[in-house]
Amino acid sequence: MTRRNLVNGFACTAVSAAMLPCCLGRAALAAAGGLEFKLRKIADGVFAFRGVDEFMSAANQGAISNLGVVVGTDAVAVIDSGGSLIEANALIAAIGKMSAKPVRYLINTHMHPAHFFGTAAFRDIGATFVGHPNLPRAHAARGAFYLHNYREQVGDALMKGVEIVPPTILVDDRIQLDLGGRTLELQAWKAAHTDNDLTVFDTTTSTLFAGDLVFIGSLPTLDGSLLGWLRQMDTLAAIGAARVVPGHGPVPADWPQALPAERRYFEVLARDIRKAIADGVPLSEAVRTAGRSERSNWHLFDDYNERNATAAFAELEWE
Repeated sequence: MTRRNLVNGFACTAVSAAMLPCCLGRAALAAAGGLEFKLRKIADGVFAFRGVDEFMSAANQGAISNLGVVVGTDAVAVIDSGGSLIEANALIAAIGKMSAKPVRYLINTHMHPAHFFGTAAFRDIGATFVGHPNLPRAHAARGAFYLHNYREQVGDALMKGVEIVPPTILVDDRIQLDLGGRTLELQAWKAAHTDNDLTVFDTTTSTLFAGDLVFIGSLPTLDGSLLGWLRQMDTLAAIGAARVVPGHGPVPADWPQALPAERRYFEVLARDIRKAIADGVPLSEAVRTAGRSERSNWHLFDDYNERNATAAFAELEWE
């Protein structure tokens, strides 16, 4: 797996929701390594940070994934910790500017570093870490690899203090978290983007935090099961959300209107791979051509499509 196969990136699209500046003070900004960090208010008590459309680097402080914050009357929950401690500490400082309530939960949507590398900062402020039951196993298998390869990619300074922190609460199927006057419904999914995907639904505002089960504008990346992702899309689309925060893409986006483009891409990829297998086309050739009709619809297509096609071929040849 090359560093560009380490999953991340999305398209930047302007949105009209009100901006909550949550500007960091000078000392906090310096501590954040100069990272400009802003939370956008997308519903009552619900905020989101939108990452940049880039690969993780020292220049962007690893801040390429969308993050969420939900504020109840008693406590705060954070959805994903970002790609570095610099980003995580900037997020914590921003939360502190708008609420004195404690951060009770850090909910991780899946294993990938851009969503996870800031976790130790939330452990240090006493938050309880919540994840999919497969997350500890996934990080046991890949954690050392992530720490080594990303150090090469983004440099020692950005990786300082990054740890693989295991969750204390595992979501076997569904659980509810009470923030005081506000309930979050967490759902664990079967293998799709990864085998440890988790979604968060705020029942008060009907806001869905979908993690990387939803990409908008930037090519979805496959690190779990193509067939599993497709099989679960109807269930995902049936969630009664008014808006969604995708793992990468516009914040917020209408729901379920955010999902059809992703479904179309995977259906095209599956169709093309199945035809290549039926025609006896070798893997090396099939991955160069599968899904090519979708190229103009997605950012970062050339970076990720062949990887997706390779994973799809390995899965579909055994149907």
